[in-house]
Amino acid sequence: MSLDHYVTLGRSGLKVSRFCLGAMTFGTEWGFGSEADEATRILDAYADRGGNFIDTANIYTGGSSERIIGDWIAADPARRDRMVIATKFSGNMQPGNVNGGGASRKAIMASCDASLQRLRTDHIDLYWQHWADPFTPVEETMAALDDLVRMGKVRYIGFSDTPAWQVAQAQTIARFRGWAPLIALQVEYSLLERTVEGELVPMAQAMGLGITPWSPLRSGLLSGKYDRDHRQAASPGRANSLERHVSEHAFEVIDLLKGIAAAHGATPASVALAWLLARPGVAAPIMGARTMAQFETNLGALDLMLDSAAVAQLDAASQPSLNFPAEFLPMAVANSYSGLTVNGQSFLRSAR
Repeated sequence: MSLDHYVTLGRSGLKVSRFCLGAMTFGTEWGFGSEADEATRILDAYADRGGNFIDTANIYTGGSSERIIGDWIAADPARRDRMVIATKFSGNMQPGNVNGGGASRKAIMASCDASLQRLRTDHIDLYWQHWADPFTPVEETMAALDDLVRMGKVRYIGFSDTPAWQVAQAQTIARFRGWAPLIALQVEYSLLERTVEGELVPMAQAMGLGITPWSPLRSGLLSGKYDRDHRQAASPGRANSLERHVSEHAFEVIDLLKGIAAAHGATPASVALAWLLARPGVAAPIMGARTMAQFETNLGALDLMLDSAAVAQLDAASQPSLNFPAEFLPMAVANSYSGLTVNGQSFLRSAR
């Protein structure tokens, strides 16, 4: 498999590469990340191999991420139609302005125009709500996004970091009112963050949303370069992000990951990404790369086929505890189909 083997994103005709190139680390304003020249080399390498899906946000590195992508597009305008450019609103770029962020109509319209200027383009291919806004009715958000689609400033829309019930509410409203539907869901998902499998993943599959996981290597913890004796991030700007994920359970998963990687002649990062690529509903994990070396390493996952025994080991070691009723329902449903097989799934009667 390679980056020019595409999939449709959710219930839409938009075709994207199996890895989305994450641009959160384009720019050094946050104390870590890629200089513009290095980011440009990564963009070139991604496009040269057939990659077409780039993800950023208005607030990433204070707007520098969008500007770097915009300059890259402007350097060769023919690239624009080949690329799927995704960015996000919600983050406030105007400290002290209460209407500068969030998901209100006023904030969305202003954020979109500002992103278009930084990206040096006349349209955004996929416009994400970055996170749920507790102060704005979802009807207002969806109506504003539909207007942007009708105006031609946005082609498709999606939600990131939003509760399953609210995504489902938004999608249902859009369908009944004939508004532009959501086509994708962006959530944190990895071997060390699987709680999304309780509500968010099944909801996305039922609602026709392609899943684009962020932090598929759990802030680099699954890259293989950290262990119990070496757990300090090289960059101070990333230390807090990494440290909050450290636990004995995490290192048990990492130990297994390293063993499977060695058996397959692969890197731990490639194994972690290959496992995620095969999860139900996952369209395109967001592959962050601060350097060309990281970019090359991560791409190895496209050619890695994990055997069923390795997948079963990883599944068991990383099995999460899910919120009610996710763990209760399989036992309950067995009482409906005791001794039967439906869609390949066999049920034993469960004592309750």
